[in-house]
Amino acid sequence: MALLLVFLVMLASCKSVNNPVIAHRGAWKASGLPENSIASLKKAISLGCYGSEFDIHLSKDDIMVVNHDKDFMGIDIETSTYSELLVKEHTNGEKIPTVKAYLEEGLKQKKTKLILEIKKAPAGLERTLKLTEMAVDMVKSLNAQSMVEYICFSYEAGQLIKKLDPKAKVAYLNGDKTPAEAFLVGYTGIDYNFKTFLKNPHWIKEAHDLGMTVNYWTVNKEEDMRTLLDNKVDYITTNEPELLFKILNKN
Repeated sequence: MALLLVFLVMLASCKSVNNPVIAHRGAWKASGLPENSIASLKKAISLGCYGSEFDIHLSKDDIMVVNHDKDFMGIDIETSTYSELLVKEHTNGEKIPTVKAYLEEGLKQKKTKLILEIKKAPAGLERTLKLTEMAVDMVKSLNAQSMVEYICFSYEAGQLIKKLDPKAKVAYLNGDKTPAEAFLVGYTGIDYNFKTFLKNPHWIKEAHDLGMTVNYWTVNKEEDMRTLLDNKVDYITTNEPELLFKILNKN
């Protein structure tokens, strides 16, 4: 009986270990993979990251694609059709992924969350909100709500996500709102640049007191990672997930 109790305590401890690691655009840097590629997503999953962040845009013919910049290999996404984007490819031979293909790959497992960033459309808010609505509809159609968390710089996009899916986890990226301000319009987390932490370290406690999660990006230095871990942040978005895991394993 005593051995059983010890085992249960150890099991509970394992389950409670915090995993704050979010791979920024997938795990790409150490392995030399293209950012926002299916390959970098698979690498983040193989590392055991809590989440793999990726960015989405809308093509001229309303196909949602995964890419960080507004252009793919010099081809402007918003003013180009998806077929036109397929002319170029990543350095590993991959074509630009559609959001559907990316999500379907990520949904082959249940460990690493898919952190979906709605990019601001160059054409303006209306186009951004259209992308937002399409993304939420796609997530629902794939029954992926439990695996997808949203982040956005557009304050209005985050509010729309919560309207379309009240149970969605949505974090605000821009850093110009206090935790209380973001919380009042429905955000469940803040996900701010590391410089924002240096200016407002008290926001971590304020957010936690509201039941919000706290994440900082893009944190690649060991000393900065340790500072955030000491301050009990929930997540750290990094281009160096391997380094962050190394630090965590030492603690």
